[in-house]
Amino acid sequence: MQPRGSGSSSKVHRNEIEKNRRLQHKDLYSKLASFIPNQPSEKGLPLRDMLEQATKYVVELKQNVEELKRRKAALKGKEGGSKEERLPVLMVRHMGSALEVILSTGLDKKFKLHEVLSVLKEEGLEVVGASYSTVENQTFYTIHAQTNIIKSIDYQ
Repeated sequence: MQPRGSGSSSKVHRNEIEKNRRLQHKDLYSKLASFIPNQPSEKGLPLRDMLEQATKYVVELKQNVEELKRRKAALKGKEGGSKEERLPVLMVRHMGSALEVILSTGLDKKFKLHEVLSVLKEEGLEVVGASYSTVENQTFYTIHAQTNIIKSIDYQ
């Protein structure tokens, strides 16, 4: 025979486990809801509706990934597999009041350097030097600029 209080303590233990399980699920549902965009502001969206929205959103994300993969493959296909063709790469280094912009392109890529310089000027930078060099099948453009704001402070 079981001692008289053991059944009730077992029931309390099961209730505690069930309560913790419900709290954990509530927390997980809340996290799931936070990932779904355009959630209605009303609190307490039925679980079924939330799961349907989450499923729909995951399917949309998967379709977006597939579309991006197709577009990437199409862009690679346009290059014709030539090793000389490369997409431009832009690298910007911030060094105090100075900025160094390095742009590398394939020899076949034509772009307008003055457009890059115009963007820098629009952002409040003064170009103090620019150069380029060609190595094998790539052209490297290096632009040195500094902020006009720092220069005006130095003069005061």
